[in-house]
This record gives sequence, structure tokens and C-alpha cells, in this order.
Amino acid sequence: PALTLVENPDILAGLAQSSQRPGLVVGFAAETERVVEHAVAKRARKGADWIVANDVSGDVMGGDANLVHLVTESGVESWERLAKADVARRLAERIADAL
Repeated sequence: PALTLVENPDILAGLAQSSQRPGLVVGFAAETERVVEHAVAKRARKGADWIVANDVSGDVMGGDANLVHLVTESGVESWERLAKADVARRLAERIADAL
């Protein structure tokens, strides 16, 4: 039997390039190595305004805390290790401020 694969659409890049692009496009990157370097490249490649880079090399998937880097056009902001709820709250506040 033949297995035919179809590539998924790139939702982030499509949204960033859309004629109906929102005022702020935020993507996410789960990385195990060279976290910031990969996130900077992803932001440029996808056309997103921000990338929230998660270091998933440790116990992040099952744990309660996370270490993230917010990658924007103006640079990289590394946040201290926070509870996931606090990461979400801080990110929501930043998005609200930007909009």
C-alpha cells in the first residue's frame, strides 16, 4: 500500500502574510537547543511580530514552570523561570499593551 502525505498549511506564515493580517502576530517555538537562535530565525522566516520561545529540554511538558524568551523586532527579552500561569498572564498583559 502507498502512503500519500500532504503538507500541512503554515498557519503562522499565512496569517502574517494575509491581507487581513491582525495588528500583532504572535507565534511560539518549542526548542531543545539554541532556543533563542532558532526563535529569531523563525520570527524572520514566518513574518511574525513576536515569537515566544519555550525551552522544552527539561521537565516543561510535565512540569508547572517554564523558561521563555520573547523575541521581537527590537531584540530578545528573557524571562525568569515562572509558573506557566504567570507566563500566560505576563504574555497577555504584553499583548494588551501592544494593542
